[in-house]
Amino acid sequence: MAEHSFHIGTPAAGAAALALLAVLLPASAGAAAGGPASRHPGPGDVTGSGTAAASRFVPGPCPKTPEPIEALATARCGVLEVPENRARPGGRTIRLAVAVIPATSAKPAQDPVVFMSGGPGGETFDDIPFLVDSGLNRDRDLIIMAQRGNLYDEPNLACPELDRFNATSVGLPSYAPRTRELMLDAVKQCRDRLTADGTDLTAYNSTENAADFADLRTALGIKRWNVYGHSYGSDLAMTYLRLHPQGIRAVALDSFTPPQSVSLPFAWAGAQEGLERLYEACAAEPRCKSRYPNLRRTLNEQVRKLEVRPLTLNVRPPQGGDPVKVVLDGGALLNVLVAKAIPFADVPAAIEELGRGRPERFARARAAGSVQVEGQTAHGLTNSVVCSEWVPGHSPSDVLAAGRRAFPGWPDPVLAQAPQLAFQEQVCRVWDVPDRTAMQRVAPVSSVPTLFFNGTFDMKTGASWAQKTARTLPRSTTVQVPGIGHWVVPQSPCAQKVLASFLTRPTAPDTGCVAGLKWEPFTITPK
Repeated sequence: MAEHSFHIGTPAAGAAALALLAVLLPASAGAAAGGPASRHPGPGDVTGSGTAAASRFVPGPCPKTPEPIEALATARCGVLEVPENRARPGGRTIRLAVAVIPATSAKPAQDPVVFMSGGPGGETFDDIPFLVDSGLNRDRDLIIMAQRGNLYDEPNLACPELDRFNATSVGLPSYAPRTRELMLDAVKQCRDRLTADGTDLTAYNSTENAADFADLRTALGIKRWNVYGHSYGSDLAMTYLRLHPQGIRAVALDSFTPPQSVSLPFAWAGAQEGLERLYEACAAEPRCKSRYPNLRRTLNEQVRKLEVRPLTLNVRPPQGGDPVKVVLDGGALLNVLVAKAIPFADVPAAIEELGRGRPERFARARAAGSVQVEGQTAHGLTNSVVCSEWVPGHSPSDVLAAGRRAFPGWPDPVLAQAPQLAFQEQVCRVWDVPDRTAMQRVAPVSSVPTLFFNGTFDMKTGASWAQKTARTLPRSTTVQVPGIGHWVVPQSPCAQKVLASFLTRPTAPDTGCVAGLKWEPFTITPK
């Protein structure tokens, strides 16, 4: 499964087609009647009226994905045309890829589910197989829209320069000056290329993203729908609920990322919480406790040791291919764990083996990052959201202080960089988009029924943040699934049942299956 968010990753009928066509008719009918939506501007067109072009849905073929996605064979696809920057009348129009996947039920409910993917910048269509396998389109149509800048959109804010840097960075010390220099050079190359093409990077933010989804509901003629957001998509869903509450029946939030709190210091809190919950689970399992009694101490020692004397190895990536150079230092250890690059069941064994001079599990996990799919992630959207909404308002000393609170005694060079968000202060000086925190860091207040899913081992978005946010959402339910990391629903049949129940009865979901859940037993290796 693709991992998303904080890279914060990643991870997809004749009668049904007629029913789907009826849903989409309002947009095409408006065009046929010559109304406001009848104009067909291209992605670079500029309107001459002095107002932003009207948003409209234009039916068309489904995207050609690298690997066939079965659900797209019966989907109704097209693009949503929206203004790139709603605050700048007369600007260009962009196109966002849309797919409506029909419900498998013979009598589907009238209120569909719209999905908001993680990242920001994660490839949305790649998530469709996981959503379908989780039953999202069992009783309702499932609507997928690639957030602005994503793959299959026009423009696509991919940064192959950053993909190439990420592939080579596994062989570099995590936070060395040379590593920073190479990363910033890749960021600058991408920014220069995108702006030269006329892209307004200030327009790729959660406010515009939310407005796109509001326009999509109207363009498709949908009276009410349900929202399911994962990771950054949960941040976006809360922004959408706050700014465009009309037509929202219920909201489900998976691996919740609170818009009022997400920041570089927040990343340290999530890493600490998820790792502590894993330690506690091992201590509660007699075999794990007996075999690995000193996990916290061993990892702390190895972070300190390897930050002073990193290991350099040649390792074959898990995906196959030739061995690659890998550098294991203190920062790499934590980033591997936060990224869930080692299965949670194997983490105690990996830490214990590392302490005995056997770094292979960590090294292979680090080597996995050398395999990048160039152009798949919209790093342009990532940087515009992170630099306008997450980074401002906190100094480097705030990040370091948060790191010290999370992991006392770790080396400052490790703690000065938020997990999976290295060098962001410098990146954002290069990216140069305005501070939007005043309008974005707002706690949601709503009576719309809301369901929170979080995994107890999630080191990207700690499970406790859902409970804090639920205080301003009086009709909310919080669910914690033991032993699960980022993106809960595709990994948990129980969570899938709870979500289905919530969509049927948003104010009274059946959470009974959660009480009996346990984490997967930890791997016990011979001494």
